[in-house]
Amino acid sequence: MKKYENQIPTDMRMGLTKIFSLLRDTLLLTAKLKPTANIDVETFRLADEITIPDASRITWFGHSAFLLEIENKKLLFDPMLGSRIPWVGAKRYSDKLPLQPEDFPEIDAIILSHDHYDHLDYSSIRKLKDKVNRFIVPLGVGRHLLKWGIASEKISEHQWYEELVIDDLTLACMPARHFSGRGLFNRNSTLWCSWVIIGGETKVYFSGDSGYGPHFKEIGETYGPFDLTILECGQYDERFLIHMKPEETVQAHLDLRGQLLFPIHWGAFTLAFHYWTEPIERVTKAALEQKVNIATPKIGETVMLASKVFPTSAWWRK
Repeated sequence: MKKYENQIPTDMRMGLTKIFSLLRDTLLLTAKLKPTANIDVETFRLADEITIPDASRITWFGHSAFLLEIENKKLLFDPMLGSRIPWVGAKRYSDKLPLQPEDFPEIDAIILSHDHYDHLDYSSIRKLKDKVNRFIVPLGVGRHLLKWGIASEKISEHQWYEELVIDDLTLACMPARHFSGRGLFNRNSTLWCSWVIIGGETKVYFSGDSGYGPHFKEIGETYGPFDLTILECGQYDERFLIHMKPEETVQAHLDLRGQLLFPIHWGAFTLAFHYWTEPIERVTKAALEQKVNIATPKIGETVMLASKVFPTSAWWRK
């Protein structure tokens, strides 16, 4: 079985000391890291048409799931829309979603960054699959979709640095610093990636899951500047290097030559040993210090990319 690797050394070995410390924290800390009550989300109503590039918009569904509407295309990324992450058991902070999977209209493409359960969710894919024209995924991830009943002609797999064109959009599968696998014995058997999305007037970058690394500067030099960077900022821990700390998120945005930073990978599930609002508090503080424009919409709140004013309220404190 082929094994994929990161561009730079990334030690993910789990010695006994690390394992015992993670087990200890799981038993003692996890219950203290969640909100004390269900968080509110905005009800999302899909626009009928996006007919001009300046009307491009993004709507976040919590964690790393978001809908990007650009060039009259509806692209749904990493749609983990379930109430609980399988195996891990983490329960969603909200008891409802901005839009239920069964209520979505036709989606031009679902685009995946890797095969972890909090990004590739069986129940969500099964509910969405008949509404989706195509699935765009990194190498090896297509076999999960085939097993779940997706027709092979609807799936395209891509390696790092490969571009594909969909009408007026160009997508580029680019590196990330992470790992893959859905079981004990298939780690790194599929590829993980980030994505560049280029329209006629708008350029967007999505990090997927990624620790900090030189790939951000490389991508910024090749494809930047970006109108919008959608970057993970949560679920980090000093014991592993496969997620960014919030301050690194801001630095990655600068490396990418981004205009507006949209932090994700927080606000829905507890997967690390920090309080649930710590990522967004730290990333907004770092953005202010670095004079970076940052958007902090509520889950389900739509952000128009052509707007001069972006949501910045600290809604998580309420």
